[in-house]
Amino acid sequence: MPFYNSEEERQHGLQQMQQRQKHLIEFCYTVAQKYLFERKYAEAVPAALHSLRFRRSVYGLSSVELVPAYLLLSEASLGLGRIVQAEEYLSQAQWTVLKSTDCHNATHSLLHRNLGLLYMAKKNYEEARYHLANDIYFSSCAFGTEDIRTSGGYFHLATIFYGLQKLDLADTLYTKVSEIWHKYLNDHYQALSQARVEQADLLHKRFVNDTGLDEAQEAEAIHILTSILNVRESTSDKDPEKTIFVLKTLVMLHYLMMNASKAEEYAMQALNLAKKLQFSENEQSNIEELLSLISTEEDHPIT
Repeated sequence: MPFYNSEEERQHGLQQMQQRQKHLIEFCYTVAQKYLFERKYAEAVPAALHSLRFRRSVYGLSSVELVPAYLLLSEASLGLGRIVQAEEYLSQAQWTVLKSTDCHNATHSLLHRNLGLLYMAKKNYEEARYHLANDIYFSSCAFGTEDIRTSGGYFHLATIFYGLQKLDLADTLYTKVSEIWHKYLNDHYQALSQARVEQADLLHKRFVNDTGLDEAQEAEAIHILTSILNVRESTSDKDPEKTIFVLKTLVMLHYLMMNASKAEEYAMQALNLAKKLQFSENEQSNIEELLSLISTEEDHPIT
């Protein structure tokens, strides 16, 4: 323990330590989330446990701030096939929420999403749908119905309907998720393009691409959009426009993540499909413009 000359110094030292711990809480949480979206469940466990330990140290043993860490551990346990352990973590999360008088809508959303995942794993789809509907409700209250943070609830609900062969319902929800992510990424893409146009001549500055997402959210976007792409490709003969729409969304995602090779791969897929199905010249031209922009990035990488 450091030695302090006064109570004021001691309090300042404690505050600094708490700030460091809060930073570590968020860091560990993001790392664990990223591993979960990448389906690296075993790797997620240590980060989730560290997040829980730091949360207990900062907030106490009964704080609602512990809930996100319990949910990470529950999801990791599900991924590892340890359903009983997942239920134990979820029970702790539920009990903590029940005792809390100040639980945010976002936390309620996460709790219901994880309960939905649990019941999906147990093939109790009725109960899973109930919890995912609540997830969407609480997330919509917290962030809005068209927010990327709400899209996960729609996605999991669509997955249930797809598995139950209720394809029209699944299609509607997959389309909604695709549109939410497309709008979010396109807004960032357009803002970046506009900034380049306005500033390039003045500053000769090359703008670094940015998704506006943390690593966990980027991993979530990749997981969700590639999953939807797999569904679309399996039925592309019925509605190829939707396949191309998801491909273009993935192009923007990887372009903004500065993963030019992957962006180019998806853009070429979209262009080849558009040509094969004789889409309009305008549609093909839009994809070719994306390809040209990606090629420029590859030819002049940021150093």
